[in-house]
Amino acid sequence: MDTTETLGEKDTSICTFQLNTTEDTRISEMLDLLHIDLEIETKPAISLDAEDGTCSRNVRRKQRNWEKRLAAKKNKRKEEKLRRKLKRAEQSGTDMDNPQHSKRVVKVITKERLREAQLAGPKLCVDLSMTECMSHKEISRLACQIRRLYGSNRKAARPFHLVLTEMRENSLLYQECLRMNDGFLSYVMDITEESCINLFPHENLIYLTPDAEQALKAVDTENVYVLGGLVDESIQKKISYLKAKASGIRTARLPIDEYMVKRSNPKNFHSKILAINQVFDILLGFCESGSWTRALAVGVPQGKGYTVAQEMAETPAPEIKR
Repeated sequence: MDTTETLGEKDTSICTFQLNTTEDTRISEMLDLLHIDLEIETKPAISLDAEDGTCSRNVRRKQRNWEKRLAAKKNKRKEEKLRRKLKRAEQSGTDMDNPQHSKRVVKVITKERLREAQLAGPKLCVDLSMTECMSHKEISRLACQIRRLYGSNRKAARPFHLVLTEMRENSLLYQECLRMNDGFLSYVMDITEESCINLFPHENLIYLTPDAEQALKAVDTENVYVLGGLVDESIQKKISYLKAKASGIRTARLPIDEYMVKRSNPKNFHSKILAINQVFDILLGFCESGSWTRALAVGVPQGKGYTVAQEMAETPAPEIKR
Protein backbone atom coordinates (compact mmCIF):
# COMPACT_ATOMS: atom_id res chain seq x y z
CA MET A 1 0.00 0.00 0.00
CA ASP A 2 2.78 2.38 0.91
CA THR A 3 4.77 1.24 -2.05
CA THR A 4 1.90 1.89 -4.41
CA GLU A 5 1.27 5.33 -3.00
CA THR A 6 4.97 6.10 -3.24
CA LEU A 7 5.03 5.04 -6.89
CA GLY A 8 1.92 7.06 -7.61
CA GLU A 9 3.44 10.13 -6.08
CA LYS A 10 6.63 9.60 -8.10
CA ASP A 11 4.67 9.19 -11.33
CA THR A 12 2.75 12.33 -10.59
CA SER A 13 5.89 14.32 -9.88
CA ILE A 14 7.52 12.99 -13.04
CA CYS A 15 4.53 14.04 -15.15
CA THR A 16 4.47 17.40 -13.47
CA PHE A 17 8.17 17.85 -14.14
CA GLN A 18 7.72 16.89 -17.78
CA LEU A 19 4.84 19.30 -18.18
CA ASN A 20 6.80 22.04 -16.54
CA THR A 21 9.79 21.27 -18.73
CA THR A 22 7.66 21.32 -21.90
CA GLU A 23 5.98 24.56 -20.86
CA ASP A 24 9.32 26.14 -20.08
CA THR A 25 10.64 25.06 -23.45
CA ARG A 26 7.65 26.62 -25.25
CA ILE A 27 7.96 29.80 -23.29
CA SER A 28 11.68 29.90 -24.00
CA GLU A 29 11.06 29.40 -27.73
CA MET A 30 8.43 32.15 -27.74
CA LEU A 31 10.81 34.51 -25.99
CA ASP A 32 13.49 33.66 -28.51
CA LEU A 33 11.08 34.45 -31.32
CA LEU A 34 10.06 37.68 -29.67
CA HIS A 35 13.69 38.52 -29.17
CA ILE A 36 14.40 37.93 -32.84
CA ASP A 37 11.42 40.10 -33.87
CA LEU A 38 12.54 42.86 -31.57
CA GLU A 39 16.01 42.72 -33.00
CA ILE A 40 14.65 42.89 -36.52
CA GLU A 41 12.42 45.82 -35.69
CA THR A 42 15.03 47.76 -33.81
CA LYS A 43 17.80 47.14 -36.31
CA PRO A 44 18.57 50.52 -37.97
CA ALA A 45 17.84 50.86 -41.69
CA ILE A 46 20.80 51.11 -43.99
CA SER A 47 21.05 54.60 -45.45
CA LEU A 48 22.22 55.02 -48.99
CA ASP A 49 23.54 58.39 -48.01
CA ALA A 50 25.71 56.83 -45.33
CA GLU A 51 27.17 54.17 -47.61
CA ASP A 52 27.30 55.90 -50.94
CA GLY A 53 26.10 59.46 -51.33
CA THR A 54 26.68 59.42 -55.11
CA CYS A 55 24.42 56.42 -55.56
CA SER A 56 21.69 58.12 -53.57
CA ARG A 57 21.87 61.25 -55.71
CA ASN A 58 21.75 59.18 -58.86
CA VAL A 59 18.70 57.34 -57.61
CA ARG A 60 16.96 60.59 -56.78
CA ARG A 61 17.92 62.07 -60.14
CA LYS A 62 16.56 59.05 -61.99
CA GLN A 63 13.38 59.27 -59.96
CA ARG A 64 12.93 62.93 -60.85
CA ASN A 65 13.59 62.24 -64.53
CA TRP A 66 11.08 59.42 -64.49
CA GLU A 67 8.46 61.66 -62.90
CA LYS A 68 9.12 64.37 -65.50
CA ARG A 69 8.75 61.88 -68.35
CA LEU A 70 5.54 60.57 -66.84
CA ALA A 71 4.14 64.10 -66.48
CA ALA A 72 5.18 64.92 -70.06
CA LYS A 73 3.39 61.83 -71.35
CA LYS A 74 0.23 62.78 -69.46
CA ASN A 75 0.35 66.31 -70.85
CA LYS A 76 0.96 64.99 -74.34
CA ARG A 77 -2.07 62.71 -74.08
CA LYS A 78 -4.19 65.65 -72.90
CA GLU A 79 -2.97 67.84 -75.77
CA GLU A 80 -3.66 65.09 -78.30
CA LYS A 81 -7.16 64.70 -76.92
CA LEU A 82 -7.78 68.43 -77.17
CA ARG A 83 -6.37 68.51 -80.71
CA ARG A 84 -8.83 65.79 -81.71
CA LYS A 85 -11.65 67.87 -80.23
CA LEU A 86 -10.36 70.89 -82.12
CA LYS A 87 -10.24 68.96 -85.39
CA ARG A 88 -13.79 67.69 -84.89
CA ALA A 89 -14.94 71.24 -84.12
CA GLU A 90 -13.33 72.58 -87.30
CA GLN A 91 -14.82 69.79 -89.39
CA SER A 92 -18.27 70.51 -88.00
CA GLY A 93 -17.91 74.19 -88.91
CA THR A 94 -17.86 75.55 -85.37
CA ASP A 95 -15.70 78.50 -84.37
CA MET A 96 -13.67 79.52 -81.34
CA ASP A 97 -16.50 81.59 -79.87
CA ASN A 98 -18.85 78.63 -79.72
CA PRO A 99 -20.18 78.49 -76.14
CA GLN A 100 -20.00 74.71 -76.26
CA HIS A 101 -16.20 74.88 -76.23
CA SER A 102 -14.58 74.64 -72.84
CA LYS A 103 -11.97 77.18 -71.77
CA ARG A 104 -9.28 74.56 -72.25
CA VAL A 105 -10.33 73.90 -75.85
CA VAL A 106 -10.44 77.63 -76.60
CA LYS A 107 -6.95 77.98 -75.12
CA VAL A 108 -5.62 75.19 -77.33
CA ILE A 109 -7.28 76.71 -80.42
CA THR A 110 -5.71 80.08 -79.63
CA LYS A 111 -2.23 78.63 -79.15
CA GLU A 112 -2.50 76.65 -82.38
CA ARG A 113 -3.38 79.80 -84.30
CA LEU A 114 -0.51 81.74 -82.76
CA ARG A 115 1.95 78.95 -83.52
CA GLU A 116 0.74 78.77 -87.10
CA ALA A 117 1.25 82.54 -87.34
CA GLN A 118 4.84 82.08 -86.19
CA LEU A 119 5.38 79.87 -89.21
CA ALA A 120 3.38 81.61 -91.93
CA GLY A 121 1.75 84.79 -90.61
CA PRO A 122 2.71 88.41 -91.28
CA LYS A 123 5.58 89.53 -89.05
CA LEU A 124 5.56 92.48 -86.68
CA CYS A 125 8.50 93.57 -84.52
CA VAL A 126 8.36 95.92 -81.57
CA ASP A 127 11.66 97.78 -81.41
CA LEU A 128 12.49 98.18 -77.69
CA SER A 129 15.85 99.87 -78.11
CA MET A 130 14.62 103.31 -77.06
CA THR A 131 13.78 102.66 -73.41
CA GLU A 132 16.72 104.81 -72.31
CA CYS A 133 14.78 107.83 -73.58
CA MET A 134 11.83 107.08 -71.29
CA SER A 135 11.00 107.63 -67.64
CA HIS A 136 9.93 104.88 -65.22
CA LYS A 137 6.28 105.87 -65.71
CA GLU A 138 6.59 105.74 -69.50
CA ILE A 139 8.24 102.31 -69.35
CA SER A 140 5.37 101.02 -67.19
CA ARG A 141 2.90 102.33 -69.76
CA LEU A 142 4.86 100.60 -72.53
CA ALA A 143 4.65 97.29 -70.62
CA CYS A 144 0.88 97.77 -70.44
CA GLN A 145 0.71 98.46 -74.18
CA ILE A 146 2.63 95.26 -74.90
CA ARG A 147 0.05 93.31 -72.90
CA ARG A 148 -2.81 94.90 -74.84
CA LEU A 149 -1.06 94.28 -78.15
CA TYR A 150 -0.61 90.61 -77.34
CA GLY A 151 -4.22 90.36 -76.16
CA SER A 152 -5.44 91.70 -79.50
CA ASN A 153 -3.26 89.19 -81.34
CA ARG A 154 -4.67 86.31 -79.27
CA LYS A 155 -8.23 87.26 -80.23
CA ALA A 156 -7.45 87.76 -83.91
CA ALA A 157 -8.74 85.25 -86.44
CA ARG A 158 -5.53 85.77 -88.43
CA PRO A 159 -2.85 86.71 -85.90
CA PHE A 160 0.62 88.11 -86.57
CA HIS A 161 3.97 86.60 -85.76
CA LEU A 162 5.10 88.93 -82.97
CA VAL A 163 8.73 89.60 -82.09
CA LEU A 164 9.97 91.78 -79.22
CA THR A 165 13.47 92.87 -80.22
CA GLU A 166 16.26 94.25 -78.02
CA MET A 167 14.44 93.12 -74.87
CA ARG A 168 17.11 92.57 -72.23
CA GLU A 169 16.43 90.54 -69.10
CA ASN A 170 18.29 93.00 -66.90
CA SER A 171 16.23 95.95 -68.15
CA LEU A 172 13.53 97.81 -66.26
CA LEU A 173 11.04 97.12 -69.07
CA TYR A 174 11.54 93.36 -68.73
CA GLN A 175 10.92 93.56 -64.98
CA GLU A 176 7.82 95.69 -65.54
CA CYS A 177 6.48 93.19 -68.08
CA LEU A 178 6.91 90.40 -65.55
CA ARG A 179 5.24 92.47 -62.82
CA MET A 180 2.31 93.83 -64.81
CA ASN A 181 1.60 91.06 -67.33
CA ASP A 182 0.43 87.71 -65.92
CA GLY A 183 1.99 84.81 -67.80
CA PHE A 184 4.36 87.05 -69.74
CA LEU A 185 6.97 84.31 -70.12
CA SER A 186 4.36 82.00 -71.67
CA TYR A 187 3.32 84.48 -74.37
CA VAL A 188 3.41 82.86 -77.81
CA MET A 189 5.82 85.38 -79.30
CA ASP A 190 9.56 85.67 -79.85
CA ILE A 191 11.54 87.69 -77.30
CA THR A 192 15.15 88.43 -78.16
CA GLU A 193 18.00 90.77 -77.30
CA GLU A 194 18.92 90.98 -80.99
CA SER A 195 18.01 93.93 -83.17
CA CYS A 196 15.47 93.53 -85.96
CA ILE A 197 18.21 94.67 -88.33
CA ASN A 198 20.22 91.55 -87.47
CA LEU A 199 17.24 89.20 -87.57
CA PHE A 200 15.71 90.07 -90.94
CA PRO A 201 16.95 91.27 -94.36
CA HIS A 202 17.01 95.05 -94.72
CA GLU A 203 14.90 94.95 -97.87
CA ASN A 204 12.02 93.27 -96.00
CA LEU A 205 11.86 95.73 -93.09
CA ILE A 206 9.31 98.55 -93.01
CA TYR A 207 9.42 100.89 -90.02
CA LEU A 208 5.97 102.32 -89.24
CA THR A 209 6.28 105.92 -88.06
CA PRO A 210 3.88 108.90 -88.31
CA ASP A 211 6.70 111.04 -89.74
CA ALA A 212 7.18 108.92 -92.88
CA GLU A 213 6.34 110.36 -96.27
CA GLN A 214 4.91 107.22 -97.88
CA ALA A 215 1.59 105.78 -96.73
CA LEU A 216 1.23 102.05 -96.10
CA LYS A 217 -0.92 100.53 -98.83
CA ALA A 218 -1.10 96.83 -97.98
CA VAL A 219 0.11 94.18 -95.54
CA ASP A 220 1.72 90.94 -96.67
CA THR A 221 3.92 88.20 -95.30
CA GLU A 222 6.90 89.16 -97.44
CA ASN A 223 7.62 92.21 -95.27
CA VAL A 224 8.46 92.66 -91.61
CA TYR A 225 6.67 95.61 -90.02
CA VAL A 226 8.44 97.40 -87.18
CA LEU A 227 6.83 99.50 -84.45
CA GLY A 228 8.92 101.77 -82.28
CA GLY A 229 8.40 100.80 -78.64
CA LEU A 230 8.28 104.39 -77.46
CA VAL A 231 6.02 106.17 -74.98
CA ASP A 232 7.02 109.81 -75.16
CA GLU A 233 5.01 112.17 -72.98
CA SER A 234 7.44 114.99 -73.72
CA ILE A 235 6.82 114.54 -77.49
CA GLN A 236 10.35 114.35 -78.81
CA LYS A 237 9.80 114.49 -82.54
CA LYS A 238 10.96 112.00 -85.16
CA ILE A 239 12.87 109.66 -82.80
CA SER A 240 11.76 106.44 -84.52
CA TYR A 241 11.89 108.04 -87.98
CA LEU A 242 15.49 109.21 -87.56
CA LYS A 243 16.53 105.83 -86.19
CA ALA A 244 15.00 104.03 -89.18
CA LYS A 245 16.71 106.37 -91.61
CA ALA A 246 20.05 105.96 -89.85
CA SER A 247 19.69 102.18 -90.15
CA GLY A 248 18.74 102.32 -93.82
CA ILE A 249 15.24 100.89 -93.25
CA ARG A 250 12.23 101.82 -95.35
CA THR A 251 9.56 103.83 -93.56
CA ALA A 252 5.79 104.09 -93.93
CA ARG A 253 2.90 105.66 -92.08
CA LEU A 254 -0.72 104.71 -91.59
CA PRO A 255 -2.87 106.30 -94.35
CA ILE A 256 -4.62 108.69 -91.95
CA ASP A 257 -4.27 111.67 -94.31
CA GLU A 258 -5.74 109.67 -97.18
CA TYR A 259 -8.87 108.40 -95.41
CA MET A 260 -9.47 110.76 -92.47
CA VAL A 261 -10.04 114.48 -91.94
CA LYS A 262 -9.59 116.74 -88.97
CA ARG A 263 -12.62 117.00 -86.72
CA SER A 264 -13.38 120.28 -85.00
CA ASN A 265 -13.07 120.18 -81.23
CA PRO A 266 -12.95 122.78 -78.44
CA LYS A 267 -9.21 122.34 -77.86
CA ASN A 268 -8.39 122.30 -81.59
CA PHE A 269 -6.24 119.24 -80.88
CA HIS A 270 -5.16 116.88 -83.66
CA SER A 271 -2.54 114.16 -83.37
CA LYS A 272 -1.50 111.20 -85.50
CA ILE A 273 0.75 109.73 -82.79
CA LEU A 274 -0.74 106.42 -81.61
CA ALA A 275 0.28 103.82 -79.02
CA ILE A 276 1.79 100.61 -80.37
CA ASN A 277 -1.31 98.59 -79.47
CA GLN A 278 -3.52 101.12 -81.31
CA VAL A 279 -1.39 100.90 -84.45
CA PHE A 280 -1.47 97.12 -84.20
CA ASP A 281 -5.26 97.07 -83.84
CA ILE A 282 -5.52 99.11 -87.05
CA LEU A 283 -3.26 96.63 -88.88
CA LEU A 284 -5.38 93.73 -87.62
CA GLY A 285 -8.56 95.51 -88.65
CA PHE A 286 -7.21 96.10 -92.13
CA CYS A 287 -6.09 92.48 -92.49
CA GLU A 288 -9.53 91.20 -91.47
CA SER A 289 -11.69 93.65 -93.46
CA GLY A 290 -9.38 94.70 -96.31
CA SER A 291 -10.56 98.28 -95.74
CA TRP A 292 -8.46 101.12 -94.37
CA THR A 293 -11.63 103.15 -93.81
CA ARG A 294 -13.09 100.56 -91.45
CA ALA A 295 -9.79 99.88 -89.74
CA LEU A 296 -9.03 103.54 -89.10
CA ALA A 297 -12.59 104.34 -88.00
CA VAL A 298 -12.34 101.70 -85.27
CA GLY A 299 -8.65 102.02 -84.39
CA VAL A 300 -8.04 105.78 -84.19
CA PRO A 301 -9.41 107.14 -80.87
CA GLN A 302 -11.83 110.05 -81.16
CA GLY A 303 -9.64 112.07 -78.83
CA LYS A 304 -7.00 112.31 -81.57
CA GLY A 305 -9.22 114.80 -83.41
CA TYR A 306 -9.71 112.82 -86.65
CA THR A 307 -12.73 111.26 -88.26
CA VAL A 308 -13.20 109.16 -91.39
CA ALA A 309 -14.18 111.21 -94.42
CA GLN A 310 -17.57 109.86 -95.42
CA GLU A 311 -17.26 110.97 -99.02
CA MET A 312 -14.04 108.99 -99.52
CA ALA A 313 -14.79 105.71 -101.24
CA GLU A 314 -12.32 102.91 -100.96
CA THR A 315 -11.67 99.88 -103.09
CA PRO A 316 -11.29 96.80 -100.87
CA ALA A 317 -7.69 95.72 -100.58
CA PRO A 318 -6.65 92.38 -102.01
CA GLU A 319 -6.29 89.31 -99.84
CA ILE A 320 -3.12 89.14 -97.77
CA LYS A 321 -0.47 87.17 -99.58
CA ARG A 322 0.46 83.98 -97.75
